[in-house]
Amino acid sequence: MVIMKPVILVIEDEAAIRTLLKFSLLAEHFEPILYEDVKPAFEYLKTNSPQLILLDWMLPSMSGIEFIQKLKQQAKTKHIPIIMLTAKAEEINKIKGLETGADDYITKPFSPRELITRIKTVLRRGILISPDNLIILGELNIDLNKQRVTVKQQVITLTPNSFKLLKFLVTHPHRVYSREELLNQVWGYHKENNERSVDAEIKRLRKALGSASKLIQTVRNSGYQFNLQGTFGEHPTAS
Repeated sequence: MVIMKPVILVIEDEAAIRTLLKFSLLAEHFEPILYEDVKPAFEYLKTNSPQLILLDWMLPSMSGIEFIQKLKQQAKTKHIPIIMLTAKAEEINKIKGLETGADDYITKPFSPRELITRIKTVLRRGILISPDNLIILGELNIDLNKQRVTVKQQVITLTPNSFKLLKFLVTHPHRVYSREELLNQVWGYHKENNERSVDAEIKRLRKALGSASKLIQTVRNSGYQFNLQGTFGEHPTAS
């Protein structure tokens, strides 16, 4: 099964560290987008929404702190998780970074293993919902207010039940739900519904989602899960 890789935006001006980050992220099934300064990163963020940003404190044209402040002023980017990378190990600098809006703070030098663990921990905190009730997951965008779903900027038509099922799975990622649990959580009790109803609705939802259907995984003998992170982390084997 093809898995959508979580996109990690890396802004780091030291070439050696960028290379280390690139191969560490690729090895863990992330998709790294790497820049050495903030200007191209700003351009990238105009049309893309990475799952997380790795940000150096000291950059050529702007500090990482200033970059975070600008991101937090924009509705589209204010909720993207950020991990700062810096040689500034003093507690006062760590506090400043976290108070500005960073989700975590790693001092240089760091081990790739520690970094990957920190990334996974931040990503597991859940799907980000904007103040306008928008969920942006790569090619899949969901407007919870309008109950409108687009894939690759194309509006797709969902039945009310399919939308409720998608909303539930997206807002409860990585946990595996049995068919019975989905019946209770999404439809409530109706004697005309059974576990086959869940399978049929999953099939309709996947067909409608097209290329984004790979995010909904079948876990053998257990049920279904919404898995943005794909194969990383401690998740059951999916088919």
